[in-house]
Amino acid sequence: MDFEFPLRELPAVMCGPRVERRRILLGGSAFWGTIVEEGAERGLLRLDDGRTVDPQTVVHLPPVEPSKIVAVHISYRSRSMETRNKPKPTDTPTYFTKPPTSLNGHGGQILKPADCRYLNYEGEYAVVIGRTCRNVLPDEAWDYIEGFCPALDMGLQDFRDTDQGSMLRVKGADTLLPVGPGIVRGVNLFAQTLRTYRNGRVVQEAHIGDETIWGPHYVIADIARHITLVPGDVILMGTPCHSRSVDAGDLVECEITELGRLSGMVVRIDAPRAAALGVGHAPGDSPEVRRVALGFDERVPKRFKENYRLAAHRQE
Repeated sequence: MDFEFPLRELPAVMCGPRVERRRILLGGSAFWGTIVEEGAERGLLRLDDGRTVDPQTVVHLPPVEPSKIVAVHISYRSRSMETRNKPKPTDTPTYFTKPPTSLNGHGGQILKPADCRYLNYEGEYAVVIGRTCRNVLPDEAWDYIEGFCPALDMGLQDFRDTDQGSMLRVKGADTLLPVGPGIVRGVNLFAQTLRTYRNGRVVQEAHIGDETIWGPHYVIADIARHITLVPGDVILMGTPCHSRSVDAGDLVECEITELGRLSGMVVRIDAPRAAALGVGHAPGDSPEVRRVALGFDERVPKRFKENYRLAAHRQE
């Protein structure tokens, strides 16, 4: 079995031509379309009904409707070095889930409650399942992938000390998973570079092929040993080093070369009404919360720290 990199040969989902499918809101209805790759209309979105629109002028919806969202805890070497001080965090991958209600579209608002201090970005790529998948081998798993998307796995780290086992509130709150702008196939994922931006400055960067510990074929085969994956399901493949907190007013973006650039604006909202009554575990600022939210600066490149500092020009 081919678990390692580089792959012996590219799977069909990574072989051209490039195809990008987007889902947008137009006139109050949802439409699917395909980005035009060549000719005079290159860059426009051709809807399935034949019309063309400028994708910069429309509202983007998440290009997925999953029954489940499964996320890998750590799958980049730089992230493992930062958090564990070793290049591989565990012998095998570990996972958490996010509810489908956490989904958000390209250009959407990422909500930060007023009683939460630490909302961290994590730039990632998402794998979208294309057909029902159960009990497959890693080399077979490629045939069950519809394509790939940029994603922002945002997290309210204030709940890390109480929800570390489940990550339910940390990663599951509404709007905390922007995905898009579209689903892309026909691109060699392992030749791409992932970058996360805070207000236009690079705060994360990794060459996917160089840093990957477990590829999506291994992860899908692992999950599908016991859990059936169905079309539209999403696998989040982890983030490189330097996940840090952002403020209301910050523009957060994840760009993956040849896949696209996804954006979301952090917006402050009131604390939940039940918080004033003392319902549930209050957002915290414990040593465990700070360990994850603030990270380990001594284990990340200096340019990320400097860009992060320079990008913090807005105050809540």
